[in-house]
Amino acid sequence: MTNILSKWKTGLARTSKATFGQLATLFGATEITEDTWDELEALLIRADIGVNTTMNIMEKLEIRVDREGITKTSDLNAILVEELRSHLDSSPNIQFNQKPTIILIVGVNGSGKTTTIAKLGKRFSDQGMQVILGAADTFRAAGVDQLEVWAERLNIPIISGQLGGDAGAVAYDTVQAAIARKCEIAIIDTAGRLHTRFNLMEELKKVYRVVGKALPEAPHAVWLVMDATTGQNALQQAQAFKKAVNISGVILAKLDSSARGGMALAIQKELGLPILFAGLGEQPEDLEPFDADMFIRGILQQ
Repeated sequence: MTNILSKWKTGLARTSKATFGQLATLFGATEITEDTWDELEALLIRADIGVNTTMNIMEKLEIRVDREGITKTSDLNAILVEELRSHLDSSPNIQFNQKPTIILIVGVNGSGKTTTIAKLGKRFSDQGMQVILGAADTFRAAGVDQLEVWAERLNIPIISGQLGGDAGAVAYDTVQAAIARKCEIAIIDTAGRLHTRFNLMEELKKVYRVVGKALPEAPHAVWLVMDATTGQNALQQAQAFKKAVNISGVILAKLDSSARGGMALAIQKELGLPILFAGLGEQPEDLEPFDADMFIRGILQQ
């Protein structure tokens, strides 16, 4: 537990230092004033929690302060922690009830999809599951090459496509290979695409449909990789992906590189999606199931 908490604290150090670390100064032994509320509101917004989520937290805090007769800023800290925590759910217990379970990974360019897929592959392989990868990012040569390098390093089989080839065909072949080899999990990469590019989003829908033809009811999961360094800007992108395909969960990548980790609080409120995993470093093992309590302790460095 200590090692896991240390990893969360290290991964969220930038977010804590940039914003939440200022809470200690704000929550002194002074009386709560209008300035206190203004400063706290500004701090939460700077933490990239988002305006809507911030307003919701502030409203609940003010109601509790009034109801419980709290007058000192030093007493605000405990109820703030409770309110922050109430906006987060830990990662649900992920069940792989189908064999093979087909997981489609989507996201914008540079979100960290390929590295995240490698981390997922290692995680599931280490749990004793037979995994196969599908490099259906035929739009970018480096995407296929990068995933192939990871697959070789982790000793995980991979189905690859040619540059400019049919991404749907690669996805189909990956599903077929998973069935033939009796794999438990197939993780399929897709081309990173800007949510504003209509033709690329339509291609993603095609890949989704093709996977369903290869195996009825597949994909069983569609996970959106979001770049934590982009903060609130990623939420608009996520909404577009959610409309295009049936997103079932979010993976928050590059959390260790971001000072905008507060966006995690907005994801579940704005998107209505669970955060499944968080990227807390660059190594294959640096992917942790999202833990709301660890996250709060990490941003507050408690």
